Amino acid sequence: MESYSLQKLGVHKTGLPRFYKQGKRLGLAGFQPRTRYDAHVLRDRGLIMLKLSAQGSRVVSHKLSDNDEDVPVIDITSRDVLSVFAGMDQIRVIVRAGVIYLMALATEVRRQDRVERLLAKIATQRPLDVGSLSHGAGILSEALKDGMREVGVEGVLCIANDIEPDYLAHAQTIDGQWNDLTIELAAPLQEVAFDEWMTSRLPKLDVLSAGLPCTAASLAGRAKKSLSLPEQDPNVGHLVVAFLQIILRTNPSVVVLENVPQWETTASMCILRNSLVDWGYEVHTRVLSGGEFGALEDRKRLCVVAVSRGIEFDFEKIEVPTFEKQCVGDILEPVPDDDPSWSPLTYLREKEVRDIAAGKGFKMQTLGPEDTSVGTIGRGYNRRRSTEPFLRHPTQEGLLRLFTPVEHARAKGVDPRIVKGLGPTRAHEVLGQGICYAPFVAVGKLIGIALSGFRDRKDMPAASSTEQTAQLSLAAT
Repeated sequence: MESYSLQKLGVHKTGLPRFYKQGKRLGLAGFQPRTRYDAHVLRDRGLIMLKLSAQGSRVVSHKLSDNDEDVPVIDITSRDVLSVFAGMDQIRVIVRAGVIYLMALATEVRRQDRVERLLAKIATQRPLDVGSLSHGAGILSEALKDGMREVGVEGVLCIANDIEPDYLAHAQTIDGQWNDLTIELAAPLQEVAFDEWMTSRLPKLDVLSAGLPCTAASLAGRAKKSLSLPEQDPNVGHLVVAFLQIILRTNPSVVVLENVPQWETTASMCILRNSLVDWGYEVHTRVLSGGEFGALEDRKRLCVVAVSRGIEFDFEKIEVPTFEKQCVGDILEPVPDDDPSWSPLTYLREKEVRDIAAGKGFKMQTLGPEDTSVGTIGRGYNRRRSTEPFLRHPTQEGLLRLFTPVEHARAKGVDPRIVKGLGPTRAHEVLGQGICYAPFVAVGKLIGIALSGFRDRKDMPAASSTEQTAQLSLAAT
């Protein structure tokens, strides 16, 4: 007979902490009224073991039930014994034949584990272990690391996941991104998350970032796929579940997610927020716009930052830089006037006329060097879609071209080295599904400040990572 339950810790009328449990299950495990037991406080493992012993120093008490039956009762009101659970109001109780384990909640054990790992690294100025899901070319991951680096917090990429192996192969060629120990996870996120062989080998992380696909959450995506809920998309609608599984396995102190603003009102966001709160995180959200941080492309992205409880993070403190307003001419490469990229795009002009006549409201975006903003450039930009921006020819009216990958990167504030060596299609893909750089550098800086400030907190957990591992191992035996 074995049972697992959660038990609230109380306070005795004398003011002492109290553990009180009664019921027939105690008797079935051998803890009958008037039997003796000892309470072994294993502080190095963060648990209390109640073990039956004929010479035990404690006695199982009893009370009468409504049927006048003796019901066994265990009642512990010792400050010294229960001090192992100081600051906790609820614990796990594992009842087995002849022994009862009292342990901190699994969520509390994970919280203490990640906090202690974080504090040890910050105190010794070791790099934080960073993971990136839906990595692409690593733009989000790099922006966050750049921001943390500004305040003296370094990060090293430990895992990188993407469904496209070509993206990861390219990311490995970018100076400063990967290292010899980076684990490449070139597979769908849901395959990685529920592969026990793989997840058992994932390292514990300090910071985990993700740019989950937004094709089902964006307004255009919902309309195109005729979805009433983003979660109905069979390809990406369920990825929040896999994301949570990776969070659970790697136990980071900080989780960062970027997505389209509409993602905040999805069922996925509700599931993510509630799960993280249950696991001891505080969740913060803000919509960031590229234009607010000096980018030509005013791309808006939802940023979700979850920090382990006790880390003080506040989006109101994000630093918005002062900057000189750019214009399109500032980002242009020297493309010759007779370059074959210039085209009349007759079929798009004709489509624009049809769309306007049909009342659809779709119009082409044509820009010149004097313009001071660029519309959102998406993943399929190289397909010359009618609603994305085109550059007007400097002298020949009617000719248009796409922005080059370098120009696209500059419009987002991304270092063009990120797409060096990629063909136009792939380059526009990794940029178009990514972020404007400066807002997420600011987020990384804010995270770095929060983590550095956490080092000076006084209310730190006492248990160590190895102690917690021992605690869990004992519970599994």
